Amino acid sequence: MNTPLVIRPRAEDVEGQPILRPLPSAKCRSVGPFVFFDHMLETRYPAGKGMNIRQHPHIGLSTLTYLFEGEILHHDNLGYDQAIRPGEVNWMTAGSGIVHSERTAPEIRAAGARMHGMQAWVALPTEFEEVDPSFHHHSAADMPTFEGDGLTARLIAGEAYGGSAKVKTHSPLFYVHWEMGPDVRTTPPKGHSERALYVARGSVEVGDRIIHAGQMAVLEKTAEPVVRATEDSTVMLLGGEPVGPRHIWWNFVSSSQDRIEQAKADWKAGRMTLPAGDDQEFIPLPENEPAKAAD
Repeated sequence: MNTPLVIRPRAEDVEGQPILRPLPSAKCRSVGPFVFFDHMLETRYPAGKGMNIRQHPHIGLSTLTYLFEGEILHHDNLGYDQAIRPGEVNWMTAGSGIVHSERTAPEIRAAGARMHGMQAWVALPTEFEEVDPSFHHHSAADMPTFEGDGLTARLIAGEAYGGSAKVKTHSPLFYVHWEMGPDVRTTPPKGHSERALYVARGSVEVGDRIIHAGQMAVLEKTAEPVVRATEDSTVMLLGGEPVGPRHIWWNFVSSSQDRIEQAKADWKAGRMTLPAGDDQEFIPLPENEPAKAAD
């Protein structure tokens, strides 16, 4: 029987927002082009508080933000000012470089904010690492959805189960959201060399293992497991084709260490433009290598 590799994420705090981070891991650096995977834990902010991730830079990747609850206001140096709500997607391609913030809008902050969601980093293939930065927002209508027999399945990005999401990607991948009732059985997408699932809520049985909330199961390449929910569960499935080894330092991803060093120098020297009207605070370049890998 195929037995998945189970990853127990590292707990982190990003500007006051608690997260679990199963990727990258010492056991598994990436799954397909997914090189970073964050679970923004369910959080209740008191009145006057909320998410406040100040302006920060990225290169060489696309970020995919998807919420179960709450709202995040994205603001970048391309001029986009876009709220994301549950079931929607913010897809930001950093390419040669972008600067953005992620915050709770003032009117929501005043009443007290709620937050729960996912953010994935997708490494760009080498030929696209330096593309012009871009940002796209997608409504739930852009994502094929199936409902029935205790299962709701939404294809967030890429291709799976014969469907395609409208989120434009740069390499073969899939990203799926399952809501499963107790004892519901279903199977992960096929046709990709690397696949994993992450349990955001509840627990599921995969082969001879129980995968609990906050754990990721990396599937063997040829595995065709039936996934059974042991209780009401929220499961994220991800995978695709790897794009090659990548260096990761802070918010920078690249196939070239020299390019990482250039990005560090550019941010430290103020050569990456801050968004108009939101240029008074930003996250400074860390002095040391930030801890990244899960156990």
